[in-house]
Amino acid sequence: MSLLLQRRFLCTKVHKKWKVKQVTKSNFQESLKQLETHLSNSDFVAVSMEKTGSFSASWHRVLPLDTAETAYCKARHSAERFQLLQFAVCPFSIVDSKKFIANPYNFLLFPRDDLRMGMPSYSFSCQTSYLTSMAREGFDFNACIYDGVSYLSRVQESKAKTQKGNYTPLNVNKSTSTSTTADAIFVERIKSRIKHWIKSCEKCGKSTSKDDVLLTSLRKIVMGSEMLGSRHCLTIDVCSDRQVQLILEMLVNFDNIVPLLVPGKGNTALAICLVLTKSKEDKVLFERERQKLEEEENKKLRGFREMIELISASQKPVLSHNCLDDCAFIHSKFIAPLPSEMNEFINSFRSVFSHVIDVNHMMKKFGAMGNVSSISAALSYLKNHFFTSVDVEIPDQATINEVKVDGLDALRMCYLFMKICSILKISPCVIETGNKHVAPELQGSTNVFHPWTTDSKELVDESISIWANNTRKVHCEHVVFLWGVQFRITASTLKNLLQESHGIFSGEFDVKLVDKDCAIIVFWQPGLSEAFLNAMSSDQISGLLRELVSNGLRVASYDTYRTVCRLGMWEVNLSESLDRALEKSDREFSNTYCLNDNVINLDNL
Repeated sequence: MSLLLQRRFLCTKVHKKWKVKQVTKSNFQESLKQLETHLSNSDFVAVSMEKTGSFSASWHRVLPLDTAETAYCKARHSAERFQLLQFAVCPFSIVDSKKFIANPYNFLLFPRDDLRMGMPSYSFSCQTSYLTSMAREGFDFNACIYDGVSYLSRVQESKAKTQKGNYTPLNVNKSTSTSTTADAIFVERIKSRIKHWIKSCEKCGKSTSKDDVLLTSLRKIVMGSEMLGSRHCLTIDVCSDRQVQLILEMLVNFDNIVPLLVPGKGNTALAICLVLTKSKEDKVLFERERQKLEEEENKKLRGFREMIELISASQKPVLSHNCLDDCAFIHSKFIAPLPSEMNEFINSFRSVFSHVIDVNHMMKKFGAMGNVSSISAALSYLKNHFFTSVDVEIPDQATINEVKVDGLDALRMCYLFMKICSILKISPCVIETGNKHVAPELQGSTNVFHPWTTDSKELVDESISIWANNTRKVHCEHVVFLWGVQFRITASTLKNLLQESHGIFSGEFDVKLVDKDCAIIVFWQPGLSEAFLNAMSSDQISGLLRELVSNGLRVASYDTYRTVCRLGMWEVNLSESLDRALEKSDREFSNTYCLNDNVINLDNL
């Protein structure tokens, strides 16, 4: 057996021994407590996701020719369209450069409307290739649908609390506004009502005869008194925040009453619920009970997002294999709807996860930009080109009923990360300076929200790559999109055809196919792209170029492509999307022109 085959056999054998704790609704709370302990003892945490799809056409994926803006538009489209079914988490601590201790978990997710509020249940797209691949690897769709953990994002949780109308504890804040006569009348009326209610509750406690019980029941109906558990409560309707403030200020004189807000629609107060306690000790006990009940209700609302909050609170560096896509999915499903601008997205996401290390970006240091589409491919690349050994210890191995390989990618990512650090002689140890931060050698691969950039500073630049394995950059204004050639053609044939069609192509340029019927032309000399676009729209066009145009050849600038991504014109063929963008531009120009003709300039009268 060759050395290469031996390495592959040994690696496969090791990976088969790895076991991941499988988490569903039935063991979610128990696993969450274990994960919290493992997080506190870890140095890093790796995350990996299984989705129902990623892109519907080849050009929908993030390409080297995408700027940070267009790359984010594509990631946002994918995150909003597809759904997460599996979320693997693996906190791990580093023993030394050759060994780490891992605690892998795999959560099955499903967006189920457990609370019957219309959230987070919604439609989502599925790609057959993704589902087929998951089924081939043994993914249990029945367990996912029936026992998968549901969740609400932070925004959805806020809406759910309003819809449920949960009682919310209130604190008294002294008002600075001047009291009016109407305020005084309102306060006296409510105070009188509260005093009568308290007397009624006291008489209720002393009554014993059947007649007294009937009288007490009638008195409760008249007074509007209810029971909250074993305690009496009174609901007072309010019409404004001012009335809420007046009631709270007045309640300072009642030591045995706890006020709770009953929220209405649009963050307004619907009513105030007054809870009558028996003593100071009972008041403290009630407040503890309410706090505990509120925490339990919030956990039910959050569901799986509780795990996201644990990682966020730990402030541990997070490993991802595709920072932009993974972070877009996490933000969309667990934080809030994705904003339209990339800078807003980055600021919002970094408030939750401050350090995300892109392992895929680290692989670029080996010059393997086009060979690491998956973690398995990255591991295979390292095995074929380098030799380094890394040991992994998994203290809490799964039980016999949990021996599955679902969620192995997060554990493989830890393994890949340690191998990369070993090969590059990077110390992955976390520096202790107040809050934990990543090692200086890892800063270049931290928070890189563009899969094809080699430097996080390039996010603000408009320079793009053309080929995956070529670091040469070109400004996007020197790129022209070309389509409409009515026959199958290779990039080299198209380049030769263009060289014969016009003198503009006598300089240095390149051609690359984006999909089956659209290509980009890269002009390496400034001004040639603009000259070519002008030539295509000129009446003086002649020769072979004129013949190509008459056969349907069309061109567009990079700005048109930017418009396609920004407005979400996600057709299967890029050429159709570019046609739509140009038609929209023509209509807007026509409407503007007609409008200007009808405007009367008063200076000309």
